[in-house]
Amino acid sequence: MGCSGCNTGRGNHNQNNDGIPKGCNNNGSCGTTGGCNKLNVFNWLGNMKLPEGEKTFDVLEIRFKNSRKDFFKNTNGLPLNIGDVVAVEAMQGHDIGVVSLTGELVKLQMKKRNVNFDSQEIKKIYRKAKQNDVDKWKEAQSLEVSTMYRARTIALQLGLQMKLSDVEFQGDKSKAIFYYTADERVDFRELIKVLADEFKVRIEMRQIGARQEASRLGGIGACGRELCCSTWLIDFRTVSTSAARYQQLSLNPLKLAGQCGKLKCCLNYELDNYVETLKTFPIIENKYLHTQKGDAFHQKTDIFRGIMWFSYKQEPSVLIPLKPEQVKDVLNKNEKGEKPEDFIAAVIETKTKVVEEPVFENVVGQDSLTRFDSKNKKHKHYSKGNKNTGAAQRQGKPVQKNQGNKPNKPNNQNRNNPGNKNNNGNKNK
Repeated sequence: MGCSGCNTGRGNHNQNNDGIPKGCNNNGSCGTTGGCNKLNVFNWLGNMKLPEGEKTFDVLEIRFKNSRKDFFKNTNGLPLNIGDVVAVEAMQGHDIGVVSLTGELVKLQMKKRNVNFDSQEIKKIYRKAKQNDVDKWKEAQSLEVSTMYRARTIALQLGLQMKLSDVEFQGDKSKAIFYYTADERVDFRELIKVLADEFKVRIEMRQIGARQEASRLGGIGACGRELCCSTWLIDFRTVSTSAARYQQLSLNPLKLAGQCGKLKCCLNYELDNYVETLKTFPIIENKYLHTQKGDAFHQKTDIFRGIMWFSYKQEPSVLIPLKPEQVKDVLNKNEKGEKPEDFIAAVIETKTKVVEEPVFENVVGQDSLTRFDSKNKKHKHYSKGNKNTGAAQRQGKPVQKNQGNKPNKPNNQNRNNPGNKNNNGNKNK
């Protein structure tokens, strides 16, 4: 089921005349399991059969626009699957939503959200959506963008300090929910009257925070991936600057703030590990390590390598790495009134390991391009009399030396001794 719940409200249920869906323009072939919907849940219990005698859980999770989800009872026992469009009970009238989760996994989601299984507040599922219901639903979704722009203009005319970020129509087109953000309390009673006369529907104003606004609008984060709040994150916990301090991060608002203007939610992901690891380090707050050479102060801490860096007051540019055990030892000696001579002798010897690059053998036969070039080759300039030498070499014939203009030099042995002699000096017979 691809492209069934885009942020613009245009998916498979709203197609062009040629059958190609609008929205993300992936033509119904999204790579994700649930399409481009937000807060998708993979039903990892879907292929498991229930024990004999057990009935299927009759509560289903229904998804509406963006991240709005709710639980509804299947009192009529309808055979519903993930992706089915259904008509559900609303405060007044009915609403249209998409089944996002069925089966036993719904129980875990209800426990996570502290919803009682037998609660009377759980509304009912009426039926599968008919064609008339789907047509009215599509017509209501097509009015959301223009309604939001018109409502923003009216709010500006009334001088209200608020920001309308999204509009959601009910499936039967009888109610509209306006989501807004504001720094202070806003009196929007006059705005509700004007909007009700303008659009002829019941108006509900719902205030949301900056993080919820970012989750509804979506976007790409600094990591290059889609925002966590618009894909899977539903628990928006407070993020403080102490989370950045524990992780040794610079307090730069431009780098620590997300698209919502608040501190990034991902600062809390690894915070517990950092806090647990920092417990093994001694607490150095306005303390000095007193030695006979002088007092040393703490510069920084390398949590991953387990090293604390110190510097003497007279040599602040010289960093001395120490293990936490060595720092504790020096602190214990200082409490007893003892001063070590110099803790440079206890410095960790950080030897740089020379990583030898692997030697790859030439198994493909790609030799060097200069393998035929001789390093000690001298260029010879042949004279006119030596032209036959190169031809003889190319033909593979033995080359006779000194075939040029110069005559052969006489052999000294033959010149002094006309006859051929052996090693013993005797003439050959």
